[in-house]
Amino acid sequence: MIRIALAAFLLVCSAIPATTEAQRSQLLFVSNEASKSISVIDTRTNSVIRTIGLGHRARGISVSPDGRKVYVALSDDVPMKETEGDRIAVVDVASGNVLARYSSGSDPEQFGVTPDGRRLYSSNEDAGTASATDLRTGKVIATMIVGIEPEGVAVSPDGRWVYVTAETSNSVSVIDTRTNKVVSSFLVDIRPRAAAFSRDGRRAYVSAEVGGSITVVDATRHQAIGSISLESGEGKPVGIVVSRNGSWLYAANGRTSTVSVVDLTKGTVAATIPVGKRPWGITLSADEKYLYTANGLSNDVSVIDVASRKVVDTIKVGMRPWGVAASK
Repeated sequence: MIRIALAAFLLVCSAIPATTEAQRSQLLFVSNEASKSISVIDTRTNSVIRTIGLGHRARGISVSPDGRKVYVALSDDVPMKETEGDRIAVVDVASGNVLARYSSGSDPEQFGVTPDGRRLYSSNEDAGTASATDLRTGKVIATMIVGIEPEGVAVSPDGRWVYVTAETSNSVSVIDTRTNKVVSSFLVDIRPRAAAFSRDGRRAYVSAEVGGSITVVDATRHQAIGSISLESGEGKPVGIVVSRNGSWLYAANGRTSTVSVVDLTKGTVAATIPVGKRPWGITLSADEKYLYTANGLSNDVSVIDVASRKVVDTIKVGMRPWGVAASK
């Protein structure tokens, strides 16, 4: 009986697929603008385990909703014209291979992916437009006129709305994904760079670099309803991320080389954390125990312990890291 039971156990174990390295640990993906590459970091060891060359300027970066792919915005320095270098690269998480390069209009900078993984909305900074790409075909299905020098893109948790910030017109354009049309716009503080929704979709937040603030938005009415000053306006927020419970917002202050910890329940800054030089992109780990910033002038990533609000490690990456995204 013991031998039969052991044989049955081994048979069951052999039927379970082997766990890959990518599945066992969380990975970070860092877009290196000047190196034209992605650095892949294993968060167990906080070390770079792979560098993926892309051949073009790499900026916005995100992991697909199913966690199997990484999308990164690539561009060439040819104004007002889409080139072969202006693409959304699709990278396989498990192998690190570039699977495809999708059209996304000229000079894509940032983007957001709908929760169903079917569409990607990107900002075309030089053209003053936003493009919708069908991720099943890799083709642009709509182009919408938005504000001047669009940059940040955020998709609401239900996939209904897309917010596109415009740093020169100090505005946010609201796209209805059912029609792929701009249905509204509203003003925010000076030079908005990024937007993020709360998990319930009732609030959105927009970083204003020159204004030194975070604009609070009623995302049900698409209206700015308040502002949170960072360091008396001296904080210079670019990338932002909101905790799952909606209580905390973390802002990467590029020009002051700090991260602001914002208590959204009180509308105040709870802490300011010194990090590497010119933090731009920012993300939370899946368990929200760590924060990561891509530091464009020190060419590294700062690892912040959320509980202690201190930098606990620094990871060297490529040249001019721009964005950072965590695997699911």
